[in-house]
Amino acid sequence: MTAPIAAIILAAGKGTRMQSDLHKVLHPVAGRAMLLHLAHSVAALDPDRTVVVVGAGRQQVEAAVAPLGIATAHQAEQLGTGHAVAQAQAALDGFDGDVLVLYGDVPLVSTATMQRMLDRLHGDDAPATVVLGFRPADPGAYGRILTQGDRIVKMVEFKDATAQERAQTLCNSGLMAARSADLFALLARVGNDNAAGEYYLPDVVMLAAADGRSSAVIETDAAEVAGVNSRAELAGIEAAWQAARRARAMAQGATLVAPETVWFAHDTQVGRDVVIEPNVVFGPGVQVADGVTIRAFSHLEGAVVGQGAEVGPYARLRPGAVLEPEAKVGNFVEVKNALIGRGAKANHLTYLGDAEIGAGANIGAGTITCNYNGYLKSRTQIGEGAFIGSNSALVAPVTIGAGAIVAAGSVITRDVEPDALAVARGTQEARPDWAPPFREKMAALKAKGKK
Repeated sequence: MTAPIAAIILAAGKGTRMQSDLHKVLHPVAGRAMLLHLAHSVAALDPDRTVVVVGAGRQQVEAAVAPLGIATAHQAEQLGTGHAVAQAQAALDGFDGDVLVLYGDVPLVSTATMQRMLDRLHGDDAPATVVLGFRPADPGAYGRILTQGDRIVKMVEFKDATAQERAQTLCNSGLMAARSADLFALLARVGNDNAAGEYYLPDVVMLAAADGRSSAVIETDAAEVAGVNSRAELAGIEAAWQAARRARAMAQGATLVAPETVWFAHDTQVGRDVVIEPNVVFGPGVQVADGVTIRAFSHLEGAVVGQGAEVGPYARLRPGAVLEPEAKVGNFVEVKNALIGRGAKANHLTYLGDAEIGAGANIGAGTITCNYNGYLKSRTQIGEGAFIGSNSALVAPVTIGAGAIVAAGSVITRDVEPDALAVARGTQEARPDWAPPFREKMAALKAKGKK
């Protein structure tokens, strides 16, 4: 029988190096807060309970996790990682199972790695704890792990390590798995007799060893446990996430012409045989079907793009934009909360907001759906096969019938019947031989002005 699972996520640090009014763990990676990346990976384990330990800026963190039903525990004083984990004990009252200890500013830890930690906890040798280790290119000031096989002989913080211990390359990520009864019983015995005067979580490993119980380490790649303490490190995490996502998109059948210039969001869905040209940015909530072409310098957010459709270059799809199969929006076209029907086209210089464009309709350059009167939004309906001439303004609410034609330069304020021609513009007037005397008059005025 699988043991129940709980997760404790530490997010009480002040994050002063971020130089931000936003809590450190709420800074986004791929459009989603770091803390929520981690919570999403934890949720895939179907835990019985998840607790976030908060401190400075707690109101921001509590508001972020409340919609997910995640509990919080308050660490009033910053007395070390062991002290932080202990603050979650009350929130886990009555829980008897496995506990994962994670960090809100270490967002890229995968569900698979968490599961490996839990699996090792239930190995035949029944380790008291399982620690996640890694080997960075520069071990720097990380705590070190000394092992025999995968059994931990000693864990030591860098500040307290000898020169020989600092020479070891296996480092402590801080992530740990333990049974709840073991974890909190060991934490109760942790002291702060060390260089920093803090209660260190890794001390539970050595306390268990003193009781005759061994602990185990499993290793992961350094990139997976990279943490964020500064804007530069945040940029590094973003770059690592994007590189992995681009590689996955190409492995699944998408063509990225210049991969390093394409930026995905955490939930971007991209189909097969999609071509994405350089400098394309995806915000959250985008679904791209098979065979789509997204041309250079386009921005998509909250949009659905149907099979075989074409977007851009220099197009912007805002939330609520839906392109049905074979539809096309071209350069400098903006679409918001609008449906572009199958095969419909808006090739350039157009704004389509709060609208429904029928299949096969053609929207001329410079067309605007005037959807907002300063107080309320209204919709524009354009029927199948309709043709909207260039530089037209459609003042919503208005309906253009199927097959209707709107003459270029028209301002349409009333519904247009199917197959009708609508012309709404001033009458053109021509005055023969008017231009020469006008030019003479202007030239004289100009000469007089110079004098």
